[in-house]
Amino acid sequence: MLAKPDYLNELINSGDFLTLSRDNEWHLEASEFALENGTHVTVHDTGVIEFQPQGITTKDVVLSSAVHGNETAPIEICDELIKTIIKGELALNQRVLFIFGNPKSINIGLRFVEENLNRLFNGHHTVEGVPMNDERKRAAKLEEYVTDFFTRGEQGSTRYHYDLHTAIRGSKNEKFAVYPYLHGKPWKKSQLQFLLSCGVNTVLMMKSPATTFSYYSSFVHGADSFTVELGQVKPFGENDMARFAKTKQTLTALISQKEVQYPQFNASDFELFAVHRTINRTQQDFSFPFSDDAENFTGFAKGELLATDGDTPYYADVEGEAIIFPNAHVALGQRALLTVIPMQVDSNFV
Repeated sequence: MLAKPDYLNELINSGDFLTLSRDNEWHLEASEFALENGTHVTVHDTGVIEFQPQGITTKDVVLSSAVHGNETAPIEICDELIKTIIKGELALNQRVLFIFGNPKSINIGLRFVEENLNRLFNGHHTVEGVPMNDERKRAAKLEEYVTDFFTRGEQGSTRYHYDLHTAIRGSKNEKFAVYPYLHGKPWKKSQLQFLLSCGVNTVLMMKSPATTFSYYSSFVHGADSFTVELGQVKPFGENDMARFAKTKQTLTALISQKEVQYPQFNASDFELFAVHRTINRTQQDFSFPFSDDAENFTGFAKGELLATDGDTPYYADVEGEAIIFPNAHVALGQRALLTVIPMQVDSNFV
């Protein structure tokens, strides 16, 4: 049994793990306690709290938010769920690990402090010749906590990781998810049905490895894992939480019920896209021809200019090629733009 730290009574009484994490930006003494309903609670670190209900479980669920600190709606969703669990208002039937990825970036209201945390997973936190910083150390720790959590699950349990975000720009499709590259394994209709229940009917299929948190859990641990974009970035207090009701209800059901039934799969319910290409920023002089308020999923005619990287122009080479995550200010060498094209459900969906 871990020692009882000073913060524990307040956490048990208030359930406010978010404030506790924000008050301890990079480290928090580990502790554990039991709720009255028998659920075992382990605080692993700042922003990392695990709930283990009594009895046999069949799902190991990771719910992460604040990998980018200014994406507040997912933080508020997870904050509310944690409070209801600790206060005994929500009884669990599945193991769940909540992660607030970058508490300091929450406090400064920015995507990151020194370096984009979501470019540091799958081992990319340690690169020869690149000095360590707090975000690189944090990425390494978060990988360790996820590994430990999944390793201790019941044999045969299904692993899930939903990394919850909001996008910098508005979107023609308000909510969408990124399905990590599966290295030839089939996409799962059941996971698309879960996303649809969350209010997410638009899914991007990645075609290459990535440095993201969701790809790490998918590739290393075989988890059903997604980056889920729930809308546009807004400050705390300015989110219309009614817009996230389906997401919160579906996540609640996932961790509180033994089994969840979703409607039968219907391909017409979804807008699916395949990543067409990635455009990286390699020069200081990098720009887009479209305005800063151009929305995700804006389509371009074949031959239209998409970006200029130094002396290299990039033109749409497919009619309707659409932009995702444009950001001209990323670090050199990082992705400045994804483009996507529509795809249909085929034999690679099971």
